[in-house]
Amino acid sequence: MYSAQENRYENMKYNRCGRSGLKLPAISLGLWHNFGDIDNFDNARNMIKSAFDLGITHFDLANNYGPPEGSAEINFGRILKEDFKSYRDEMIISTKAGYKMWEGPYGDHGSKKYLVSSLDQSLNRLGLDYVDIFYHHRPDPETPLEETMQALDLIVKQGKALYVGISNYGAEESKKAIDILRELGTPCIINQVNYSILDRWVEDGLLDVLEKENVGSIIYSPLSEGRLTNRYLNGIPSDSRAAGASVFLHESDITKELLIKIEKLNDIAESRGQKLSQMALSWILRRDSITSVLIGASKVSQIEECVKCIDKLEFSEEELELIENIVKR
Repeated sequence: MYSAQENRYENMKYNRCGRSGLKLPAISLGLWHNFGDIDNFDNARNMIKSAFDLGITHFDLANNYGPPEGSAEINFGRILKEDFKSYRDEMIISTKAGYKMWEGPYGDHGSKKYLVSSLDQSLNRLGLDYVDIFYHHRPDPETPLEETMQALDLIVKQGKALYVGISNYGAEESKKAIDILRELGTPCIINQVNYSILDRWVEDGLLDVLEKENVGSIIYSPLSEGRLTNRYLNGIPSDSRAAGASVFLHESDITKELLIKIEKLNDIAESRGQKLSQMALSWILRRDSITSVLIGASKVSQIEECVKCIDKLEFSEEELELIENIVKR
């Protein structure tokens, strides 16, 4: 029987999520990869246990995580039942819906029919009565935004989620969604978006909107699909995403120009006493407006390494300027 470490909350940093009463750990664990049926279940279980022992209380899923779709929720639900039943009230469990899950006109996007049905399916797979946060996974240009937000409002009022958020919404879309939910009486507490040293799109207005509206932000792909690590400095490892069948990262993406930037960023990280991956996380979390970063992991040691970034969130003006000059070249 799993028994969590007694000192698990001592070293983790917890940030308030927007204007809500909810706090999230600075580091959250995403189950996008390595928790599906094609993956090793015992390894997945050990990663969840180790993360929790390190103070990571937030575990992020979506209806389509696997593969196959839904299997990450099923496997996580099994881990919850077998190991974490007594710790449920210490955990923040989130899931999302917005991508295709079943055939026909009701299995995708942002209709009330799809979102309510999808969450019911997710709860069944997880073995839970409710999730802590439910997100709309992506904007749907074909469904009125009012309907999508009304669905999130309904889900909270039904008791199937404690909080709701949005994901992959830009600045203008976020402002509209936030305003609608506020009028309905179910505030949007968080937006989940991708952001990294190499990908800055959220700086073009979105972070300003979230800060002004007192809405939290949680960042996925903070390591730019593994680019912001030292894995590719000496070639492409056979077990890396770039060498595999990743939809988002290919061998052709690891260009000579990118490697020059990575080498220089790695030099800065080493001068700070960090690994490049740790510095990339610290660089995001240095912003007070960022609530949490989502890490992905394939083994326990990666989680342990990422959590150490919390020890070094401060950057000198010189370091920040060097990073900017490298990225802008």
